[in-house]
Amino acid sequence: MEKNNYLSIYAKSFNWAGFFLPKKTYLKCSNLYDFCRTLDNIADDQGETEIKLRRFLNFKNNFINKEFQNPIIKNMWLLVDKYKISTKIVDDLFDGVESDIKDRVKLNSKKELLIYSYRVAGTVGLMMAKILNVTDSNSLKSAIDLGIAMQLTNISRDVIEDSKNKRFYIKHDFETIKETLATADLFYDSSFSSIKDIPLRLRFSILVARRVYRQIGRNIIKKQTIQNYKQSGKIFVSNSGKIFQTLLSIYDLLKLSLIKKHYHLRDKEHGLINEEISLNERF
Repeated sequence: MEKNNYLSIYAKSFNWAGFFLPKKTYLKCSNLYDFCRTLDNIADDQGETEIKLRRFLNFKNNFINKEFQNPIIKNMWLLVDKYKISTKIVDDLFDGVESDIKDRVKLNSKKELLIYSYRVAGTVGLMMAKILNVTDSNSLKSAIDLGIAMQLTNISRDVIEDSKNKRFYIKHDFETIKETLATADLFYDSSFSSIKDIPLRLRFSILVARRVYRQIGRNIIKKQTIQNYKQSGKIFVSNSGKIFQTLLSIYDLLKLSLIKKHYHLRDKEHGLINEEISLNERF
């Protein structure tokens, strides 16, 4: 497989935003995505649960033992070492993916939804922030928030597909989907001011990714009913929509320049996550 295929094939919105990153930074983000995508592919495979779990544990053990013959593992360890990424964050990601390798998955509370979203996506936001040289603790918290927001958007978009795979992260009615997207909006809002802590030449790409992904949720809301939602297939942002959101991101960039303080707005939700996972130990 050619370099960057995972990012370009599986993550159209991120790949679009990645266009605005310097090439070297894009490659580092791509290496991170390759690692995460490899885990997702194991969990999402249509094979027997026992076989998937065996493949997952084998990959996890190879990572722990630094099996550098696998370039995906080698590149991930280069990121971990260079940017001082706590292996606890990677362990959290492993825990999140492993929780999906079951015959049936069901989350029963907002707390469980937040913890799951942190593990499979907040961790990615946190690692990405470290690659982008973010060090401020409030900004790292907000990077987690952007990852959670995007995961809640994913969950809201993939309700039908997930149900076919016996995964029930939220209830399968349109009111719950709207409530989940409203929660996602809170996390998108919390992520904004901290983007100022990202070096200027890297900032615009994150603003674009944030806007494009948030627009997926707004496109879902436009469906208005569960019947329309079911008939829509996979909901996405068109290329013209991405161009429009990119132009709006220029406004965000200007707005960001006027902000003096970095705010973190989701302490209550982080408190729920902290009941099970000590986030401060990940910074």
